[in-house]
Amino acid sequence: MLADAALAVMWVGLTCYALFGGADFGAGVWDLLAGGAERGRARRGLVEHSIGPVWEANHVWLIFVVVMLWSAFSPVFAAVMSTLYLPLTLAALGIIARGAAFAFRKASTELWQQRLFGACFALSSVLTPFFLGTVAGGVASGRVPPGLAQGNVVTSWLNPTSLLGGVLAVVTCAHLAAVYLCADANREGRPELAAAFARDAVASGLVAGAVALAGIAVLHADAPELFHGLTHRALPLVITSAVAGLTGLGLLARQRFVAARAAAALAVAAILWAWGAAQYPALLVGSTTVTEAAATAPVLSAVLVALGAGALVLVPSLWLLYATFQRGAADQQSPR
Repeated sequence: MLADAALAVMWVGLTCYALFGGADFGAGVWDLLAGGAERGRARRGLVEHSIGPVWEANHVWLIFVVVMLWSAFSPVFAAVMSTLYLPLTLAALGIIARGAAFAFRKASTELWQQRLFGACFALSSVLTPFFLGTVAGGVASGRVPPGLAQGNVVTSWLNPTSLLGGVLAVVTCAHLAAVYLCADANREGRPELAAAFARDAVASGLVAGAVALAGIAVLHADAPELFHGLTHRALPLVITSAVAGLTGLGLLARQRFVAARAAAALAVAAILWAWGAAQYPALLVGSTTVTEAAATAPVLSAVLVALGAGALVLVPSLWLLYATFQRGAADQQSPR
């Protein structure tokens, strides 16, 4: 019971990182595709304004997931970190490069400097979720055996399921960001930008759907256990994700941007929980279950108690951060 509770809490953290950090990465994708310095100025300005107050806070969720995995399921932590250290290192470097480039571009005054740091920020925004997606694919396809560095350090993340996970992560992040940016542009009184990002959101949503459909054949051939779980136990969640995604596209067409945010978030959250449900009770497919990997009851109890105490500070703080930023933008628009 304690192990399942710890796993559920960790999965909530992973979901929050996908929804908040994912949209953060996706904003960098649209920064990359915004166009030249003049043509893309308005888009890049909105991206910078939207993620500026929160881009560092979003990584709190990733730290939380890593610490929970280390504390509550240390054998899985050891296996994943030692087998998949290459994509994890590349993702970490991408996060660092992305943050530094974002900060330096804002402080730069020369156009060539802004272009250099902007390119670094945008490319890191694409590569980081890709590498994180390959990690998820390696775990989900059963290529991470128990023990220290027991898996192949190359094929564990360079395989069909991992590549599918990487591509799906990038297009999903782009879709989330476009949907979120629609609402931000609309709230700022910039209907032309809202319409442009709405088109991007629909296009990226259709691409994500096409990748997911193509992924059916990939999973059937390369990750049969995951495929079986997704088409049986987790099928209701898969259907929920598909329905929420289609609903979000319809809401975008009707310019219901806030409701479209909720639908897009539900679609992403549902597919993440579908993965968890399809794999459960295995943490390492084919070898290690939740019960086998879990720490002792006293350790799990201490972790959950500490988590509860920390949540009393963290959750209201994050809520205040997001609410203040959203309210501040609305207040700036109201006198017009």
